[in-house]
Formats: sequence, C-alpha cells, structure tokens
Amino acid sequence: MSPNSHSKMEEEQKKDELQWNAKLKVKLTGPTADQIWYFLYDDYFNLHKWLPNLSVCRPVEGKLVELGCVRYCVGADILSQDGKCNVVSWANEKLVAVDIEQKSFTYEIVDGNIGFNSYVSTMKVVDKDDDGCCWIEWSFVVDPIEGWKFEDLVSMFELGLQGMARRMEDASV
Repeated sequence: MSPNSHSKMEEEQKKDELQWNAKLKVKLTGPTADQIWYFLYDDYFNLHKWLPNLSVCRPVEGKLVELGCVRYCVGADILSQDGKCNVVSWANEKLVAVDIEQKSFTYEIVDGNIGFNSYVSTMKVVDKDDDGCCWIEWSFVVDPIEGWKFEDLVSMFELGLQGMARRMEDASV
C-alpha cells in the first residue's frame, strides 16, 4: 500500500467518525411490501400523506420517480440558529438511486434550512418475515448538526417512522 493510499484511508475513516449514521426499522402488520413500496416510492411526491411531521410535499423538478427528480418538503417548526424564533423547516430532496427489485431508494437533501450540510438517506421495504409482516428500513448519513444531539435526531426519525407505519397500516385496510 502506498503512503498516499494509507492517508486517504485515514481521511475517509476520520470523515466516517465525524458523520452521524443510523438505520431504523419498523414492522408493519397487515399491508404487503408492494403496498408499502407504492406509498413510499410510487407516491414519492406525497410523503406528507404518510410522515406525520410533514405538512407539504410537492414536486419541484423532474418527473415522478425519475432519477434526479426533486421534492420540496415542509415540516414542523424549528428554532432559528439564533435560538430566538421559530421558523418553518423545509428541504429539497433529490432522488439519487433506485433498486426496484430490492424495493429501496436513496435521496439526498440538496437545499434547505434544517442545518444539514450533508444528508443522504435510504428507504427500503423488506418483504414479509416469518410472522407475515413487512418492514420499513430508514437509514441516513448526515454531518453533525450544530446545536443538535445525535440521539435527538434519531428519536425524531423513530417517531416519524412509527407514525408513518401506523398511517400506512390504516390506509391499507
């Protein structure tokens, strides 16, 4: 191994240590994996129907489920960086990868006011297990956010994922 490749590996390892990443899972009883895949992927511009803390999700650029399409999402109020007033949080999310066979897609935040310098997320629907239930996996990699704790971010995502699962179960009856 050359000295340069060793230093590149060290740089990548340090970068990984500086990023927050998590994989969250929720079990759904009742709906099929195909139904959940439709809700998440085929209805990509309507995430607000499923994710409780979103009030708006609409297309900004591109055609539905076409790589590179961008959706605009508006969520709950957050504190501004000066900590004095609330502002509405928003983000533009770009679809960057899709694996239809594995029922997964990846998107990244390309603009917004949430404080993410870098955010990439993958959502995956896992087919039924031995109990006859399917799962949603939501993983993300994000640069640490000033003023936030990793545990708080994970908790927020977990609550959103649980709420999403309940809405999808109710819609699939």
